[in-house]
Amino acid sequence: MNDLIAKAAIDRRIAEIITPVIEDMGFEVVRVRLMTGKESILQIMVQRPDGSIEVDECGQISTAISAVLDVEDPILDVYTLEVSSPGIDRPLTRLKDFDQWEGFEAKIETDALIDGRRRFKGQLAGTEGDEVLITIEEGTIGLKFEWLSDAKLVLTDELIRDVLRGRKDAGQIDEAQFDEIETIIDGEEND
Repeated sequence: MNDLIAKAAIDRRIAEIITPVIEDMGFEVVRVRLMTGKESILQIMVQRPDGSIEVDECGQISTAISAVLDVEDPILDVYTLEVSSPGIDRPLTRLKDFDQWEGFEAKIETDALIDGRRRFKGQLAGTEGDEVLITIEEGTIGLKFEWLSDAKLVLTDELIRDVLRGRKDAGQIDEAQFDEIETIIDGEEND
């Protein structure tokens, strides 16, 4: 389990408990975060290997992992369980994510300074071995996956169009809905 999926020790412990259940259901864990504050929220992001997930499937996963978490009881305080998809401007937590979203804009942060900086924003250029490739103003650079502390897609019109096109192709939205949304996006670009 890498640190981008589960950063804190408690996140890694929870991930160890729930991952087998989620994988047995045919899904992948994208991210696990226990966010504490006034109220504690356990956020679990999941998806099918093809990147899809339905709302009712989130409910089924929630029910399944609730039972396991009740038995293992890794969280001492009261918390709210939130199971969701990674969303359009999703976190990139696995090396394969950088290949899947090649060509799209992303923000990447590293633990240590790399050539005097920690933050990189540019177009993903896939991977090479254990390096994530990103094209920034200076050119395409490679960052070792283990150096990354955070990475996510940037919400752009191109990303929205691509995700919606995938949903249209999968039959999740019809042609008219796709055309209507595309018209809205095009209208915003002209403003």
